[in-house]
Amino acid sequence: MLKSTKMALLGAALIGSSLATQAHAETTLNALFMAQAAYSEADVRAMTEAFTKANPDVKVNLEFVPYEGLHDKTVLAQGSGGGYDVVLFDVIWPAEYATNKVLLDISPRVTDEMKKGVLPGAWTTVQYDGKSYGMPWILDTKYLFYNKEILEKAGIKAPPKTWDELAEQAKTIKDKGLLATPIAWSWSQAEAAICDYATLVSAYGGKFLDNGKPAFQTGGGLDALKYMVSSYSSGISNPNSKEFLEEDVRKVFENGEAAFALNWTYMYNLANDPKESKVAGKVGVVPAPGVAGKSEVSAVNGSMGLGITSTSKHPDEAWKYIAFMTSQPVQNQYAKLSLPIWASSYEDPAVIKGQEELIGAAKLGLAAMFPRPTTPKYQELSTALQQAIQESLLGQAKPEDALKTAAENSGL
Repeated sequence: MLKSTKMALLGAALIGSSLATQAHAETTLNALFMAQAAYSEADVRAMTEAFTKANPDVKVNLEFVPYEGLHDKTVLAQGSGGGYDVVLFDVIWPAEYATNKVLLDISPRVTDEMKKGVLPGAWTTVQYDGKSYGMPWILDTKYLFYNKEILEKAGIKAPPKTWDELAEQAKTIKDKGLLATPIAWSWSQAEAAICDYATLVSAYGGKFLDNGKPAFQTGGGLDALKYMVSSYSSGISNPNSKEFLEEDVRKVFENGEAAFALNWTYMYNLANDPKESKVAGKVGVVPAPGVAGKSEVSAVNGSMGLGITSTSKHPDEAWKYIAFMTSQPVQNQYAKLSLPIWASSYEDPAVIKGQEELIGAAKLGLAAMFPRPTTPKYQELSTALQQAIQESLLGQAKPEDALKTAAENSGL
C-alpha cells in the first residue's frame, strides 16, 4: 500500500513538474518595435531569434510600426488592459510614461556593470525624476553628411564647421551649377522637423523651457527657426524638405541629389553600400556644425530605450529579453546600424573598422547631445512647434509670431 502511494505521489509529482515546464515553456512576450531607421526589422528578428535560442522557455511575438505610430500604439494598448510586455520608446516620452504609469521603474534591476559600462549620455534617454524606465538601446544623434565628390568639384577643401559656412558652401555648389538645391532636410510636419530644429537650437545656445515655461520664442530658439527659413527661402535647400522624413532625405542623398544632409547614424553605412546607393565611397560625415562664438558642434539626443509596460504579466522574462537586446555583444555585433551604448565598445577594433570617420564624428556629437524638452506635455508642445516650423517655411507667419503662437498652444 505504502509502495503504491509512493508511486502515485511520484507520478503526481512528475505530472506536476511536466505541467509546470509546459506552462513555463509557454511564456509569450509581445514586443513593439519601430519599422524604420537604426536596426532593420530583419535585424531585430535575428537578435530575437538568438535570444529565444538561448531561452527556449520564452517566445517573443514582434510587432513593427512606423515611428509615427509607436507612441499612440503603446498608450492605446495600455488603456485597453495592455497588449505589450516590451516597448521601444523615444527619449521624449519617459516623463509622460512615468506620470501616466505606462512603464515600470526598472532601477532596482539595473546592475553595477550596466551602471558603470553604459555611456552617461545614454542613461538620460530612459530616466525621469531620478528613476530609470528602461534600458537605452539605440544611441543616436544627427550628423552632417556630405558628398565628397561634389565638394571637391566645387573646390571646397573641408566640410563646414559652422551653419553659416554650410549656407556659403551650398551657395557655391548651386552657383557652379553642380546641384540646384544642395541641402536636404527632414522638415515634414512631424517629430523629424523637431529633431532638426533642436540641433539648431543647441548650436545657437537656445533653450526650449525655462522653469517649465516656453523659452524657445526668443534667443537661440528664434535664431534656429530664422536659419531654417533663410535656408529654405534662399533656394539652397531642397524645396521638398518641408515634406521629407529621414528616409526621404537618405534616398535623395544616395541618389547624388544632395551635397549635404542632416540625418541619423544609420544613413552612414547604407549610403556607403554600393547595392543601396549611387554615392557609395563618396560619403563624408562630421558632427552637425556650430555657431561662431556660441558652439563648436551641435547635436540632438535622438536615442531610444526598451521598457517593460506596467500591465505586463511577465516582467522578469521581459527584463531578461531587454538585458539581452541591450547587451554589449549584441550591440557590438550590430554596430554598423546603431552605435553601441557601451563606452568600451568605442575602443573595439571590430566596432571601429570600416566606420572610422563615423566613430570620430560620434565621439564629438554624442558628447554634445542636446535634449528635447522633458515634460509630460511633450506631445502638445511638439505638435505646436511642428506647426510653427511649417507655417514659417511656407511664409504663412513670421518666425517670431509662429513661435509665440506655439508657446501659447504648448499646454505649458
